[in-house]
Amino acid sequence: MHPMKSARKHDTEDIGRDLSEQIKSATQDNHVRAENTQLMLNYQKGQISLQEYKVLLCSLYEIYKALEEELDRNASHPAVAPIYFPQELGRLEPLEQDLEFFLGSDWKQKVIIPSATHRYQQRLRRIGKEKPELLVAHAYTRYLGDLSGGQVLGKITQKALGLTSRDGLSFFSFPGVTSATRFKQLYRSRMNSIELTEEERVEVLEEAVTAFELNIQVFDDLQKMLSITTETAKQSHKSPPAVFPSSPVVQFAVGVCVTLVTIGAGIYAL
Repeated sequence: MHPMKSARKHDTEDIGRDLSEQIKSATQDNHVRAENTQLMLNYQKGQISLQEYKVLLCSLYEIYKALEEELDRNASHPAVAPIYFPQELGRLEPLEQDLEFFLGSDWKQKVIIPSATHRYQQRLRRIGKEKPELLVAHAYTRYLGDLSGGQVLGKITQKALGLTSRDGLSFFSFPGVTSATRFKQLYRSRMNSIELTEEERVEVLEEAVTAFELNIQVFDDLQKMLSITTETAKQSHKSPPAVFPSSPVVQFAVGVCVTLVTIGAGIYAL
């Protein structure tokens, strides 16, 4: 079913319910699909390498940079103001700390953004300028998802990477939130207080579906890139190719392998 049709169907069925519940209902199938991408299935089993985690951090940084800059710019918008919690939820600074821990002080020079992450960024920038009320869908999807799974994924990551401290795991920490359960209740209450026209409400539900689809595309792009990188690394041990393939994805993967060999840190992207 087309995402927009799905959202409209759920909206029609759920008239009178809270916005947070409507979003949950409209994105139920998409949520399941996101959790069942190969990357997330491996992650939940603790099967994530240091390279994969670095790549994921880079993508999260670029996504949150766009989201939080647009939220900051629209902080006084009537649809954004009720769910604007930069101190409690801001992820940009923690991600910068983690990236510096893993990649060094020059980490910004090691980030390349492939198409799925770039599309996600563009979408956030566009709605931030044209329809700020749609940022509500993205903020809800990202923040409450990370807040809900933060503690569990943080422990999985620490164990999988063999980290002896919480250094490099700032992304999973929300020091401004004393109780995740109570804060999520507050956040949903604030969301439900936002005044939207019927048309705007439908658009927010559609945007929530889009947010999940963008995340799924990011996960799939990451998995494909890492698979190509691994295969290219294996091939390079057998016989070096005379000419690099012309595909941008393959060129990127080859570039990652070469950099990993030469400087040990690599170029990381999603």
